[in-house]
Amino acid sequence: MQERLSIAMISDFFYPDVGGVENHIYMLSANLIRKGHNVIIITHSHGDRVGIRWLLPGLKVYYLPFLPIASSATLPNFFTSLPYLRTILLREHIHLIHAHASLSSIGHEGILHAHLMGIRTVFTDHSLFGFEDAASILTNKLLASSLKHVDAVICVSHTGRENTVLRGQLYERSDKDPTTLAVRKNVYVIPNALVAEQFKPHPPRVSETITIVILSRLAYRKGIDLLIATAPRICAAFPNVHFVIGGDGPKLIELLQMREKHRLQDRIELLGSVRHEDVSSVLARGSIFMNTSLTESFGIAILEAACAGLYVVSTRVGGVPEILPKDLISFANPDADDIFRAISEAIQIVSAGQHDPYRAHERIKRFYDWGQVATRTEAVYDGVIKSRQIELWERIRRTMELGPFAGPIYTIILIVDCLFFLFLEWWAPRQDIDYVTHEFRQEEFRKCMKEVELGEPTCLGEVIDQSAVMTVPELLKVVNTQ
Repeated sequence: MQERLSIAMISDFFYPDVGGVENHIYMLSANLIRKGHNVIIITHSHGDRVGIRWLLPGLKVYYLPFLPIASSATLPNFFTSLPYLRTILLREHIHLIHAHASLSSIGHEGILHAHLMGIRTVFTDHSLFGFEDAASILTNKLLASSLKHVDAVICVSHTGRENTVLRGQLYERSDKDPTTLAVRKNVYVIPNALVAEQFKPHPPRVSETITIVILSRLAYRKGIDLLIATAPRICAAFPNVHFVIGGDGPKLIELLQMREKHRLQDRIELLGSVRHEDVSSVLARGSIFMNTSLTESFGIAILEAACAGLYVVSTRVGGVPEILPKDLISFANPDADDIFRAISEAIQIVSAGQHDPYRAHERIKRFYDWGQVATRTEAVYDGVIKSRQIELWERIRRTMELGPFAGPIYTIILIVDCLFFLFLEWWAPRQDIDYVTHEFRQEEFRKCMKEVELGEPTCLGEVIDQSAVMTVPELLKVVNTQ
């Protein structure tokens, strides 16, 4: 049986922001809790949301008082988060840190600080990055410095794995041939998943109109320029095609200008930002889902659309070719002419009734399941807990491998971090920390609530003492019962 662990998911990207990383962290955490593990979330503040919050099913979230600077990411500061993370990780008796996303500064800082407390680390990379522009070079160097200390790395696709291995320098000298490099054995591929019941196909409408749905951040990276170039051509070639575009971003103005220029107000509907709970209803309006991304590590929106019964047209980039069977998707090169060709092909398939939405849903339901993802992640955790812990001297040696310029800088940061930690051990001793001594036990709580409903003697008082967690309506119900 899997050992019960206390796990801290750390990332700048979490609810109330909406996105693929946020949803991944929440669903993975919820399924790990259902498997008996204790899971907490550590993220930065969102507006007035600071402190501790609770989400179902018994998921505790720490919102640290750090402000984001851009795209919900905080400024890399290395040391400012140490007092907060040290207190939280110790008081929650954390065994393992699981950081998410390359652009999450607080995730990298959690990996840097964890070894000081003997806590093991796992990192999941959700995106693809280049190697040429200044932003990518700096991000990759920061990623490489963090992954020198991590115990295991998870990627959401095989393409993402290759990208992360190169960016994070996750290779070492081969035992058989010292002149060759081999990928480290602690790099895994575990895909995203979805709750298939939330994306059921709707009965087809009796109409000759074919609706193409786009749900995406309206940014350059998502290929919105390609959409702007091809949408007027598609509308001109197919009078029965209607576009529904959901999302917000810097390219929204250009989309509006394109619609005005070609007088397509009645053919192209812009929904603005769409909440995750409304995605299914938006997908239900369409027959074809269109994705024009220039780079994509996995593409959860594509998976949700296919599960909802839509035929998918996508650019052949990143890990997208790994997601769906060939008969559920048409690929195009990231240029306007080929996207027009792929859309024309998809319209013919849908118009001829060659795509079965219900069969597609059943296939996707079998392929992707959060329970399987949690089980595979558990196996990674188990290997990490049983593996040898990296000593400080080995961490310094690995850090120096970053290069003649970055190596000494990050080594100094590592040493200063150790000295700062020793200062905190003296300034705020561990015995003064308010440790968590009781946990919310779902099974016991459900049992006692069932006894309350049946009017039987209940052990709810004992559960309250052990968990110290109860909502006001539930408390009032207990008082009224007594």
